[in-house]
Amino acid sequence: MRIAVIGTGYVGLVVGAGFSDFGNHVTCVDIDATRIARLHAGEIPIHEPGLDALVARNVAAGRLEFTTSTADGVAGAEVVFLAVPTPSDVTGAGDLRYVDEAATAVARAVTRPTLIVTKSTVPVGTAARVAAILATHARFPCAVAANPEFLKEGAAVADFMRPDRVVLGVDDAHSERVLRNLYAAVIRTDDRVHVMDVTSAELTKYAANGMLAVRIAFMNELASLAEAVGADIEPVRRALGADPRIGRHFLFPGPGYGGSCLPKDVRALAFMGRAAGRPLQIVEAADRANTDRRRALGPQVAALCGGDVAGKRIAIWGLAFKAETDDVRESPALPLIGWLREQRATVVGYDPAAMPTLRALIGDDITYAADEYAAAVGADALVVLVEWKQFRSPDFRRLADTMACPAVLDARNLWDPIDLEARGFDYRGVGRPGGAPRAA
Repeated sequence: MRIAVIGTGYVGLVVGAGFSDFGNHVTCVDIDATRIARLHAGEIPIHEPGLDALVARNVAAGRLEFTTSTADGVAGAEVVFLAVPTPSDVTGAGDLRYVDEAATAVARAVTRPTLIVTKSTVPVGTAARVAAILATHARFPCAVAANPEFLKEGAAVADFMRPDRVVLGVDDAHSERVLRNLYAAVIRTDDRVHVMDVTSAELTKYAANGMLAVRIAFMNELASLAEAVGADIEPVRRALGADPRIGRHFLFPGPGYGGSCLPKDVRALAFMGRAAGRPLQIVEAADRANTDRRRALGPQVAALCGGDVAGKRIAIWGLAFKAETDDVRESPALPLIGWLREQRATVVGYDPAAMPTLRALIGDDITYAADEYAAAVGADALVVLVEWKQFRSPDFRRLADTMACPAVLDARNLWDPIDLEARGFDYRGVGRPGGAPRAA
């Protein structure tokens, strides 16, 4: 099957490479000429484990191509996926200008009856909006479907190849059949397809991200309560997760959720609720709680430094919003860095993947270290923000000897409080009293 994918970000590039790996001919289209040039040169513009090999294999096989021309990419395509950004506007609503532009360009470029599929996370009603654009500009009849993505950054390739569910929002049997055939390679032994109307499919993606955000925000608030009353959040978390009605996923307290999806999707879901006259109070509370959690990081670091960070050197391990990605969008590191700089602290950061991305965003407002130990040299406090594997078991003796003051804010609860305190560290975790035993 001939497929076009509009957009080569996390979603579009993974989707395009994945479908080409199933034997389809896929053309990925992007208006960013620099990005397309890098892809032609064999460079992957994002850090995503396994994506480089997947792209290279299918380019070499002649099944995957890249272009800046929508007309060239869409010509002859039977299915076109829209995978363009949908950022929040000032009200929190999803900004659909890129969807509108892409849909208009696709409508003018189709050369045959085509199925247009929204792959981006889009507000309810977007498929109808796309259908209206197609009716105005397309010379051939086009159906519209919704196929929301559920790809986790850092595990997107695995999620595409082994999805836990495939949601198809369709309004006709032909569209369902086409999309089922596209996904046949990953659902042959276990039919995980959920077929529904387009509007319900659009809502499903927001519902999933809203639920995840609520769980994370709840655990962070519970961790704050544990700190206040002297409880340990780790055994509490394990006992909660043992309840099959709750489950153990997304029950880890931390520095707050970030990334390209949860923050904007939570705000967009809240906006949809208000616009429909059905305010989602729990979702809105999760958004506020997450903002508060991120703002609390600075004062927590100050407490480690005797109440004032002015003139202090603060090391940060982890600058991306989570491990296995270079994405710094809505990263907890950003408000922390901003607060520390306002308080006249010196900030030295290290991240295995995200330093070029952060430097492109904020420049040299902080010092970028060659490795985690270099970041800690002379530091008055160390903040661990991301659960990169190489941070889980560092050389603590070397770390203590390197730092000016062995004070640690472990915002991911990676380390054993008893062990760290025995080594002479002033250790603070999340929802953990001093000297509390670490979870198994």
